[in-house]
Amino acid sequence: MQYGLYMPNLSVAADPRLLIELAQEAEVAGWDGFFLWDHISLGLYEMAVVDPWIVMAGIASHTKHIRFGPLVTPLPRRRPWMVAREALALDHLSNGRFILGVGVGNEPFSLDNFGEETDIKRRAAMTDEALDILVGLWSGKPFNYTGSYYQVKDTVFLPAPVHPGGIPIWVAATWPHKAPMRRAARWDGVVPSAGNVDKHINVATYREFVTYIREQQATAKPFDFLYYGTTTGDDPGRDADTILPLADAGMTWWLEDMRCGADLEQWNSIDASRNRIRKGPPRL
Repeated sequence: MQYGLYMPNLSVAADPRLLIELAQEAEVAGWDGFFLWDHISLGLYEMAVVDPWIVMAGIASHTKHIRFGPLVTPLPRRRPWMVAREALALDHLSNGRFILGVGVGNEPFSLDNFGEETDIKRRAAMTDEALDILVGLWSGKPFNYTGSYYQVKDTVFLPAPVHPGGIPIWVAATWPHKAPMRRAARWDGVVPSAGNVDKHINVATYREFVTYIREQQATAKPFDFLYYGTTTGDDPGRDADTILPLADAGMTWWLEDMRCGADLEQWNSIDASRNRIRKGPPRL
């Protein structure tokens, strides 16, 4: 089991220096990962937002061991070759600690407010093409691609990723929708998307979608199953009751949610977040 932090890139946390500092504190406290939201706007909500990709460069250069990445970057609003190039830079800057979380995107204030594609089926197809392009460019070999949405011609991207297996890709998916789960099964992990999965899922349902994803994979392979929530950090019994049933169902990463409440107006104070970070991962 690995333990990470799920950190907003907005509101009271929209400060690049602060987020880098919190990532350093997380590393010292023994957390395995530090993952940032990837929003560019909240529409008419008057709330500060900071670009997570710029912040991740700071995290990569100011930490030594902790994994990090975006959870998640909506690929349809990014050009895949730019994501591929930026991911490679973060991969090398961190000596292979970067994990790329991706999704199709679902927030109107990040899509149709800027004229981006709003049709979910087209966004799903764009995401599949973008993922194919990412791994094709990361191969370090001449690459060509002709899709319905993207084309790449006679291109070699170097350097290749630090590790031979490439940069891990975690894909957002919401159960019980099967298509996103099948997409995630092709890659390296599944990120339960915001909504009913990370708010209301029970252990039996978690086990159900873990089983479904495994059934979609032709061969057994290392694969990460994530879950969000909160623990105390100082009550092992209570934290074990929260985490162990999910671990038994297949969870491999627990992400401590650094927000409070579902309302955009409700947020942990930085002091509260820092205090939880300093307590370290749950001790079971």
